[in-house]
Amino acid sequence: MFVDLNVDAGESYGTFTYGHDREIFPLVTSVNLACGFHGGSPTRIREAVALAKAHGVAVGAHPGFPDLVGFGRRDMALSPEEVYADVLYQIGALYAFLKTEGLSLHHVKPHGALYLRACRDRETARAIAEAVKAFDPEVPLVVLPGTVYEEEARRAGLRVVLEAFPERAYLRNGQLAPRSLPGSWISDPKEVARRALRMVLEKKVEALDGGEVEVKAETLCIHGDNPNAPEVALAVRRALEEAGIEVKPF
Repeated sequence: MFVDLNVDAGESYGTFTYGHDREIFPLVTSVNLACGFHGGSPTRIREAVALAKAHGVAVGAHPGFPDLVGFGRRDMALSPEEVYADVLYQIGALYAFLKTEGLSLHHVKPHGALYLRACRDRETARAIAEAVKAFDPEVPLVVLPGTVYEEEARRAGLRVVLEAFPERAYLRNGQLAPRSLPGSWISDPKEVARRALRMVLEKKVEALDGGEVEVKAETLCIHGDNPNAPEVALAVRRALEEAGIEVKPF
């Protein structure tokens, strides 16, 4: 049994440092790097790619809405054509730096509000999938299971990687609880590690609004902007390995 441990990272911008890339990269097996729209200025993208190479972690693109002020976590009324172009543009930006380091693009995983919108809006999901397919049909797309986003990724013929979020609360419908809800974010490393283990071993997690949710986890996400992200990542990785679960890229 094995699972990937990914982190949303590379989100510093210009003179502003965001997240804990240097502390957390040694603890995970894949990284989703911001591509300039919600974070990640050119110099910072270059730094993040070099850091990922130094630690031997797989690198994926983390395209988001063009929303630096809101860190890509506010929904935007973009057309499917705009989503397609924006995702393709961001993948290309990251790929330029990967190529100079002799690295390949391992996967694509949208960020924040774009990811959540794809889970509930079929046209957005289709635009993302088609952009990835246009860039390279062999590149995997990370999705939330049981959503129209997963359906459209499969319809496009892409390799689909199912993701779970041990730090985030779920609702009974399988969607992530909005951040505005109390209890939507789990910050205690021990609790996150417990949830991660249950997701992998039992394929279940408690729902914020009661009951349980079935989850399928080929990769587990840690948010790099969490104040104690390194502690959370370490607790999760230790718990997985102590349970005999190999942690490696998908």
